[in-house]
Amino acid sequence: MNRRPVPPRIIDMQLPTGKDAASVRARVTAMEKLLERSLVVPGVNLPIGLDVLVGLVPILGEIITTAMAVYIIWEARNLGMSRWQQARMGANVLFDTAIGAIPLVGDVADLAFRSNTKNLRIILKHIDKHHPEARVIEG
Repeated sequence: MNRRPVPPRIIDMQLPTGKDAASVRARVTAMEKLLERSLVVPGVNLPIGLDVLVGLVPILGEIITTAMAVYIIWEARNLGMSRWQQARMGANVLFDTAIGAIPLVGDVADLAFRSNTKNLRIILKHIDKHHPEARVIEG
């Protein structure tokens, strides 16, 4: 009897709970992946995430995805990032939320303006500069 391997579920994923930079890096990377590129649209190979899918639900969808995006900013605050960096991240989320509130136009804009990806880049740049021990070497 051949059994197909069961792919890991998101719920089974264990994320570190520490306050160190490596743990924060793992959590914000996982949150960005969940919000921006957790699924791929077949045929066009376009990555989408919960930001687009949940954003289709009027009002409640924007509230949920905004709260999840604010979590990334909260993690940045706990890392000791500057107020300027936090303000830039907040502006990204605010713009994404404002545009996302417009029916249909906002759903398409969520595909083009990925605020969580932009915010992840800001955090990773900070971690790589100020916490080199948490750097991930690709390859």
